This record gives sequence, C-alpha cells and structure tokens, in this order.
Amino acid sequence: MYATAFRRGRTVRTIAASIVAVAALSLTAACGGDGDGGSDNAGKSNSSAPATSVGQDAGTEKGTDAANGAGESGTADKGDKGGKSGAADVKDAKAQAQKPGAASDDEPIGDCDINKTVLSVQNVKNPINHMLLKATNGAGVDCKLVGYPSLKFGADAQAATPVNEDSKPQSVVVLAPGESAYAGITTSAADGSGDEGSKIDSLEVFIDGNEDSGKVELPGGSVFVDSAARVTYWQTDLQDALSW
Repeated sequence: MYATAFRRGRTVRTIAASIVAVAALSLTAACGGDGDGGSDNAGKSNSSAPATSVGQDAGTEKGTDAANGAGESGTADKGDKGGKSGAADVKDAKAQAQKPGAASDDEPIGDCDINKTVLSVQNVKNPINHMLLKATNGAGVDCKLVGYPSLKFGADAQAATPVNEDSKPQSVVVLAPGESAYAGITTSAADGSGDEGSKIDSLEVFIDGNEDSGKVELPGGSVFVDSAARVTYWQTDLQDALSW
C-alpha cells in the first residue's frame, strides 16, 4: 500500500514537474519571440523614420533651389533684356547723331563749296533767249547758296552779269546732300534792243563764300550775249528761276 501510494505520489509529482517545465519553456519561447519581433518592428520603424525625414528635406531643398533658380534666371533675363534695350537705344541715338547731312542746332550751315558743287547749264525753249543754271550739292553735309551766282561770260568780260533784283527769294537757299538749286539766265534782249552783242564760248560761275570759280560748258559750245543779260537769285524751284 505504502509502495503503491509512494509511486502514485512520485508519478503525480513527475507529471506536475513536467507540466511546469513545459509551461516554462512555452513562456520563454513566447517572451523570446515577442522580444525579437518587437526589436525588428522597432528597427523597421526607426529605419523608416529617418528615410521619410531625408526625403522631405530633399524635396524641400529641391523645391527651394528650383524656386531660387527660377527667380535668379528671371532676374538675369530681365537684366539682360533691359541692358540690351538700353544698348540698342544708345546705338540708335549714336546712329542718328552720325547720320550724313544731319547738322545739329548748334552747328551753323556753311556755304556750298564750289569744288563739291556740280554745275551745269542748258537752253530752254520758253522764255526765249534764256538758259537755266543748275547747282547740285555734292558734299555730304547741308550747305547754303547765298544771293545769286556771279557770271563771267567770256575771258575778256570786265564785270559780272547783273542780277534781276525782283527775283530775290524770302529766305536763303539751303541744300541737303544731293539737292539742287536753280538760277535763270537771260542771255540777250528778245526784241534785239541790247547793245554790244556777241557770241561767247566760255562761262565761269562764282558762288558766295568761295574764291575759286567753276567753269561750265555752254550748250552748243557758244551763246549770243548782249547788254540785256541778267541772272536771277538762287531758287529752289526751276519754274521760279525762269519766271523772271
């Protein structure tokens, strides 16, 4: 009886110890697994947090750099455009100031240079016994023709041809480069009342402000001239030059 009870008690204790041992192992495994899992999760959480922060910072820096770049580019473009515009205005202003023939308000207009003035003369049908003298500005600047041309018909002429005072214009003739002025010449009296008439084969023209003269070839080589010969003041219109 006693042995049997002893074996039963031992068996019960063994079983109880086994149960306790199994429970302890289970508890240990459970605690170990939870610990590792928590560590992994924490690691994952901790590793993901910096990545998110770095991504946000990178995005912010890129956005800021892009905005700053756009601002700087815009400012540079505007500055460049403004500079180019200003340079263009200065260039246009210099071009206007250097334009040939453009005289400033402070710079007076000089007399036309006989050596840079193209002179020519031609016969006209009406009025009769008249010729038209033409003077063209061949210089690169404006010039003025003051008064009337002094004419010397023939090498032996003692005085210049008289002027028709009624033809005096209201203002001095100013010629831009390439422009022309005119003077009408009466060579002889239409009714034959002139004295000392003869054929002349040469003509010299003097213009105000010049010591030199210009020789002009006569139409047909010669022209009949008498005491009725007259010349008009310089005119800007050829019809005005022939109306006296």
